[in-house]
Amino acid sequence: MSVEPAWLLNDAERQAYALDSRQFMDARQATLPNGVRVVDVYNASGLTYTLLPDRGLDVWAAHYNGTPLTWIAPGSPHPPDWGADWLTQFNGGLLTTCGLTHAGPAEIDAATGEQRGLHGSYTRLSAQDVRIEREGRIMVSATVYETRLAHYHLRVNRRVTSAAGYPEVHIADEITNLGDTPAPLMMLYHINTGFPLIQPGVRWASASRVHPRDADARAGATAWDTYDAPSHGYREQVFFHTMRSDDKLRVANVVIHSRDFGLHVRYRHDALPYLTQWKNTRHGQYVCGIEPGNCIPEGQNAARAAGRLQMIAPGEPREFSVNLRVLPDERAVGVALAAVEKDRANGSPVPSCYLDDYLPLGTP
Repeated sequence: MSVEPAWLLNDAERQAYALDSRQFMDARQATLPNGVRVVDVYNASGLTYTLLPDRGLDVWAAHYNGTPLTWIAPGSPHPPDWGADWLTQFNGGLLTTCGLTHAGPAEIDAATGEQRGLHGSYTRLSAQDVRIEREGRIMVSATVYETRLAHYHLRVNRRVTSAAGYPEVHIADEITNLGDTPAPLMMLYHINTGFPLIQPGVRWASASRVHPRDADARAGATAWDTYDAPSHGYREQVFFHTMRSDDKLRVANVVIHSRDFGLHVRYRHDALPYLTQWKNTRHGQYVCGIEPGNCIPEGQNAARAAGRLQMIAPGEPREFSVNLRVLPDERAVGVALAAVEKDRANGSPVPSCYLDDYLPLGTP
């Protein structure tokens, strides 16, 4: 539930006080000394964030009233470098998109011999036709192409929107297969949270059945929903979630929260039936992921073998979206947790989520 700020006015009322809407919201384009293009966004809510057109219009640094929401990598944002591996190029930041045809470990295609790097190519693709609109909300949009001659030709129309006065950002993507053959489609939104949004005692809340990925995750299974202090040499723990949700709304809810601060992630589970939780409370690299997707990060080979790999037909458009809302106080946290509890009490398991090959918690 959204609560309007007390001062918030409609467009006509605002013009009585200021003719230039940039007093309340704007997106300002610039280029850093290393050549990386940035778009800095504010919307009179306390939320500010930076978009990276040269990294697929992903979201880098983000703050609420000066409080950081995400971890950022040293030296970032990095210009795209196809000679460096994905981990070297990882900016951190509030959103790093994985895909479009591969999300997961580096691999060689079992049938064709194609080599695929970790988490695909998307976050190293440069956006074209960056546009800014300021009508009652600030919207930055752009087009991104991922193509490979004689293989696949995918186009992404991305829109990043924030309404005036609300501490939230909405990312919407329309992906179209421009080619003449079906193409694999693996889309995963790697939402990265950092200190102090994540800190000792912070909890993860979702109406879900939890599936540890491997032995490392099972070792931490009793505390999968709680975050600890930074530790040296921490081995990442990954959990997959079978979400529960209202069948009519088709919206899944995840809340990262303390008593009076948090982040509420909402997304359409009919398009994004899978959810991955990445726990990485490592010393100096304290970053944890909330990752809705039409896949889990297992790679094309494993997804195909498990029957999870989605294909996009020639000419077919697909729509995906995620909404991230800052929870600035105890009341806002309570409202978000109530949505999770409603899903837990009245929801049903998300269809098209197939995780039978990963034993859930509580299985001997």
